[in-house]
Amino acid sequence: MDWTQFIIFFVGIFGLWLWQRTESRTDSRKHDADIKELRREMIDIMRESKEEMKDFHGRLCAIEERRRN
Repeated sequence: MDWTQFIIFFVGIFGLWLWQRTESRTDSRKHDADIKELRREMIDIMRESKEEMKDFHGRLCAIEERRRN
């Protein structure tokens, strides 16, 4: 094995390592963005649920008031 083969081998391994690192970071960013979007959706669902519970409670109180009178 002469030096040119060794250098080509080293450059190839280094290039593959750089490519893998870049892909890994891209995947990580996409994963973080997906998690952020899911978190926003979950917060929206929780807020809607809370508002629905308040509305339902208000309707129950109104029914109770009508029954008392």
